[in-house]
Amino acid sequence: MNKYMVESINQYLDNIIERWQVSMEEVEDERFFQFMPFQLIEKTSREFAELMTSNITDDDVIDETKLNDFAEKVVRFGWSIKFVNKAIDNFSRITFNLLEEKEIIKNSNLRPVMDVFTNWITPLRGSIIQAYSTEWERTVSLQRIALQELSASLIPVFDKISVMPLVGTIDSERAKLIMENLLEGVVRQRAEVVLLDITGVPVVDTMVAHHIIQAADAVRLVGAKCMLVGIRPEIAQTIVTLGINLNDFTTTSTLRRGMQEALRLTNRTMMEVDCS
Repeated sequence: MNKYMVESINQYLDNIIERWQVSMEEVEDERFFQFMPFQLIEKTSREFAELMTSNITDDDVIDETKLNDFAEKVVRFGWSIKFVNKAIDNFSRITFNLLEEKEIIKNSNLRPVMDVFTNWITPLRGSIIQAYSTEWERTVSLQRIALQELSASLIPVFDKISVMPLVGTIDSERAKLIMENLLEGVVRQRAEVVLLDITGVPVVDTMVAHHIIQAADAVRLVGAKCMLVGIRPEIAQTIVTLGINLNDFTTTSTLRRGMQEALRLTNRTMMEVDCS
């Protein structure tokens, strides 16, 4: 990068950052610059500017550590790839315009300057977006694993009665995990009645119902009874509309009603006790 250009950008960096912040505040549906504390915005803006100028050297080497650290941070803040791309565009445009105002960029050197900007911004954009995409995929993967661990556990609540609360979308991968945990838990806990609580499942379609039916059949093979609880009105309507057969299930609208039925099946009942 042209040494004079590097010195000029560093000289006016504060001004560039200030203008860049204003431009990002105007981006539609952007919440970071509208709702985050001023100190955090200042710190993040400075880090972004340092990242953008990290490869303004003779060898154009991008600081990988700084790149990955920033990608991790903006993923946590919820920046979309579209917003990151807009941030890069605005930074390069504002830098060019300011250097033009200061007459560092003139008609006489416009062509070589354009080449310099292209060689600076293009690889930098690719590196930032690649790092962002990698970090986003890693974050989503970790969240998926955490959700699977939290939402596929069989919990013993009474002797011979266990509950498995299901949360989130059930795909084939999660269905396999649910089946494994369900069968292992039934045998280990010696459960006679298992309640599958789908209160936290947003959509029950044919595929989800198929996975649930498979789980119930597997539970019966190890000598326990499976109940489906937490059926909301909209889920019930969907099941009827799709023609899904749940005749082999005992179903209830709430976990409480399901628990009462489970106690009855194990020759017990739920009673209120007056402690006064």
